[in-house]
Amino acid sequence: MRKIVFLDVDGTLINYEAKLPESAARVVDEARANGHKVYICTGCSKAEIEQRNLCDLDGMIGGNGAYVEDDGHVVMHHGLTKEEVKHIVDWCNDRHLGFYLEANSGMYCNDYMLEQGIPTMIKYSQGKGADLEKAEASAKGFINGFIHLTGEDLYRDDVNKISFILSTYQDHLDSKVEFPELEANTWGGKGELALFGDLGPTGITKKVAIEVLLDYLGADQKDTISFGDAKIDLSMFELCAYNVAMGNGGPEIKAAADYITTDVDDDGLYNAFKYLGLI
Repeated sequence: MRKIVFLDVDGTLINYEAKLPESAARVVDEARANGHKVYICTGCSKAEIEQRNLCDLDGMIGGNGAYVEDDGHVVMHHGLTKEEVKHIVDWCNDRHLGFYLEANSGMYCNDYMLEQGIPTMIKYSQGKGADLEKAEASAKGFINGFIHLTGEDLYRDDVNKISFILSTYQDHLDSKVEFPELEANTWGGKGELALFGDLGPTGITKKVAIEVLLDYLGADQKDTISFGDAKIDLSMFELCAYNVAMGNGGPEIKAAADYITTDVDDDGLYNAFKYLGLI
């Protein structure tokens, strides 16, 4: 029976230093050669994914569901309006919060992101197990991928979602009050520690995007398998027929999983693909 596999990216397909384990690339290639379809399902937008050295895939779901692509064809793209972007940009700047706009054309950041981004991303990488040297290199690479904009140039109409640095968790709670019409999430460090908040279009989740893709493919939900490592992946688990948590995942995603594999750097995908008979 051919399966449709959905892979989260950071901490699932690649490690927290944005490196693709050789065994993960190999099993994705083998599974696709066996007739299975493999998609990434990530919070990242296409511009960020294009900066990663990933294996060949059948398509992607990006922006936590805002963008759906199959074999190069755009199935759905639902981003923030220019008015919503302006509201978020002004709100973050008033609070002196670093942020970046996640668009398919690029990742665009404000002044504060240049100041706050590297120390925050070092915390992110160290919290996921990297030593200081690797964390610093990863953080600099991440920030170097941004396009710096100022003033009204940040009021864009092509944005999937916006991630912003949390000075405290209260920033996330306040964002939910300020933007009740939008989807508000957090992401970040070890386990479920929140380092960033993000805001995206209402009603857009990984679950909704998978439903859209399955309908486009004429595929059945019973043939779906998802892989994740964090709370944001729980919406995939709500829909897919079988769900795998990474060994490096947080407690909530593990509790919801049908199977827990090993860590991303300990052949997690290889072991799960083999267990599931995909290779």
